[in-house]
Amino acid sequence: MARSWTRLHEHLGAAPGPLDFDMVACAAADRLAESDDLDWKEQLPQPPRDGRWNELAKDVAAMANTRGGLIIFGVRDATFELVGIDPDKANIEQYAQWVRNHVQPYLPDLTFTTLTSADGVTSVLVADVPASPMAPHLVYGTATRDKDQQAAVAPYRDRDHTAWMAEHQLERAYRDRFTRAQRAEDETHRLLAHAQETVAAQHKEPAAYFFALARPERPLPRTAPRLTREETTAVARAARRQGGDPMRPGPLTSLEIVTGNPRPGLRRWVLSTLLLAGAREVHTELHHDGTVLLAANVSWNAARHLAADAIPDTGVAVSQDFIGACCRDLTATAWELARRLRMDSALQLTATLTAVTPSPTTLMPSMVPVIPVFGGFTDVPDHARHPRRIQPVTGTLTPLDEAEVLAQTAQELFTDVMNQFGLDPQL
Repeated sequence: MARSWTRLHEHLGAAPGPLDFDMVACAAADRLAESDDLDWKEQLPQPPRDGRWNELAKDVAAMANTRGGLIIFGVRDATFELVGIDPDKANIEQYAQWVRNHVQPYLPDLTFTTLTSADGVTSVLVADVPASPMAPHLVYGTATRDKDQQAAVAPYRDRDHTAWMAEHQLERAYRDRFTRAQRAEDETHRLLAHAQETVAAQHKEPAAYFFALARPERPLPRTAPRLTREETTAVARAARRQGGDPMRPGPLTSLEIVTGNPRPGLRRWVLSTLLLAGAREVHTELHHDGTVLLAANVSWNAARHLAADAIPDTGVAVSQDFIGACCRDLTATAWELARRLRMDSALQLTATLTAVTPSPTTLMPSMVPVIPVFGGFTDVPDHARHPRRIQPVTGTLTPLDEAEVLAQTAQELFTDVMNQFGLDPQL
């Protein structure tokens, strides 16, 4: 998936979005210098020769091992002259095969795109290399002088040229890979914990909440234009149309009263009904980097059709229908925000269900599932489990997903949550 925010965007002051030929032409005319994330190439990639590294694979791995970047073929690096390439000779499938054969671990998000001028006269080839969370990537080649032995090296970009990692750099790169994964996990826990603290402060009685986070694998940089209040409103309303079910309204319906006036937060916009009397408590954050957080009270009116003695004294009733609506609204909001920000990476979804108590010393109650039955009524299944906390469940979506895929992702989250009550919501 091509990135939507590159050095060319930053240099030209362009909003996040797809790269086009005019942007390349302007950058070349401005003599934008090569750097660790920009490499001009005059000629198309050439086949590897015996005893030499595959140059394309080396350049791609170097970009991925540093911070990602663009390799643009058709611009003379010494003079910045836009000489162009013959698009009929650009074999994108072959280039991708070279990289697959010579670079490990695999680079799934690498893209090759041919861009052509409006008059159809000049074309360039752009290799878009995202920074890889799996760095370091090794380049494999054969050294004929060494009796055809396979060898592997780790290249990286040092300003405007490619160098090879020394042993201590390679060790640091592997350490950084595991640190990145741990930091992403820690940030997820931090945001969810903060959401739990925020909603717990509003309750004098125990309640049950759906907490979820959609976090991009490559969040937008701080230099990217910030999400505006108007864009936030548009995202929330579009997500409500996308994921809403008139028969089973979700948290975005509860937020409609505040959707027109999001409140600013720390590099985010906040939509919340926590302080509104009589409203279902819902708290949503749309972060400027593409992160979405959703917290929704799933126990507010779940027991409206149940007799008081149908629920254990120590339990908090939770609505299966509303939990499903939360999963739909989460995926729809994350997808709409990613499209609005022109995100170029997959989003990792995490969802859980937990009882919230007004005091840390208060015993956490169990959660009692309430399911719909014939005639629009509700019931508590005798065979259902009553857990105090649901294990976090995960999923993935991309900005390119179609509506059917979004529905499937939401259903998978919903199923994984309800299975922990001993229920199958698909039955």
